[in-house]
Amino acid sequence: MSKLRIGLGVDFHQLVEGREFWLGGILIPHDRGALGHSDADVLLHAICDAMLGAAALGDIGTHFPDTDMAFKDIDSKILLQKTMALIEAKGYQVVNIDATLCLQAPKIKPYVPEMQAIIAQFTKLTTGEVSIKATTTEKLGFVGREEGVVAYANVLLEKV
Repeated sequence: MSKLRIGLGVDFHQLVEGREFWLGGILIPHDRGALGHSDADVLLHAICDAMLGAAALGDIGTHFPDTDMAFKDIDSKILLQKTMALIEAKGYQVVNIDATLCLQAPKIKPYVPEMQAIIAQFTKLTTGEVSIKATTTEKLGFVGREEGVVAYANVLLEKV
């Protein structure tokens, strides 16, 4: 068995009025927020899915289903913490994270260092081991029309 395992996670959420916009563990000022059972933090959800996939532990919906009221409006940092415990219980540690956000607005560059710090703290990494990039879709599709947000994450795990 290989000591290194890679996982890919992706998450999509609709943007709606009347919701807070949580991204990468922080509240970002915006006129809309992501709709979901939890706080709908697409970045943390994609990272959790990538971690779970790399360890062959299924997906975020398996461990934290949206049918369970225990996860209603939950802070996704708690889901990341619980995912990290699952990864560690299987004998893995995170080596690095590379994530991409797709959103037309708001611009998130000013928030990236804080997101990196939060994610690094919960995954026992340094901020230099957490990459967060963002792109627009040049006004194409549901992201371009500002109807939703998407996050992709790649996570490398190592057996310890």
